[in-house]
Amino acid sequence: MVVRVVRLGTARAVDEGTRIGTVRRPPRGVPKAEFASHNWYDVWFPNLAPDVATMKLGQEAKTPGQWAAFIRKYRAEMERPENSHVIELLATLSHQTNFSVGCYCEHEERCHRSALRALLHEKGAKF
Repeated sequence: MVVRVVRLGTARAVDEGTRIGTVRRPPRGVPKAEFASHNWYDVWFPNLAPDVATMKLGQEAKTPGQWAAFIRKYRAEMERPENSHVIELLATLSHQTNFSVGCYCEHEERCHRSALRALLHEKGAKF
């Protein structure tokens, strides 16, 4: 059993399990009933997405220092009890079932999902 970190909208892996969208907004122009069939996500969980101001920091980051500031701010948001408990839960579930978490960004290394992967790893998630 494992957790995968994916780009939403991409083809699913065999045995990927439930796909969790950790994004602030649902995909544009796609009816809600088609989110799963179009490989966006099965469950929308914006709690693990950066808040709007933090998201803009990441999108506008041009230098390594600006990106590091975004990651620090996102990690601070994920330290809030309501978020850290979810991360711990997902890390534990990764030992019992397959699922994935994801975002729309093209490159994981310039996306909050890189930090989410690290947070899950720190809590003992199985990849």
